[in-house]
Amino acid sequence: MFTSDNNIRLQKHLIGSIIASLFCALFAAVYEAFSFGVFSYFMLFAFVFPLLGCSLPYSILVFINKKSPDLSSLRLWNSGIAALTVGSIIQGVVDIYGTTNSFIIVYWAAGIVFCALGLIKWCLYNKKTVNAFYSQNRQDI
Repeated sequence: MFTSDNNIRLQKHLIGSIIASLFCALFAAVYEAFSFGVFSYFMLFAFVFPLLGCSLPYSILVFINKKSPDLSSLRLWNSGIAALTVGSIIQGVVDIYGTTNSFIIVYWAAGIVFCALGLIKWCLYNKKTVNAFYSQNRQDI
């Protein structure tokens, strides 16, 4: 089976996102163990962002052997998922501590913006490569 450099890069991102999911789950378990019975759903489910946001789409792309997105769109998407994950962990810490913080909204907004930019960049990149492919094949005919 032929594996391109793009697919290898996507596999590395997949492994990194699985490790990030496991780390978030382990961190939440340890933090909850020492929180004297107080828990936060934000802390418990912080692992879901890297799991569903990175591991699932990357594994689908690797499984169907689809060409991976360009590096800048991958970095934007990963930055968005990281911001959402960190925002969830910090919201969990603040909830367990029993206080509020109005600056946590910045994590959610930055995560959504970065994910949207990464998705838009990937769609534009795919459109450009698909158009280049079709124009090249039209010339061959």
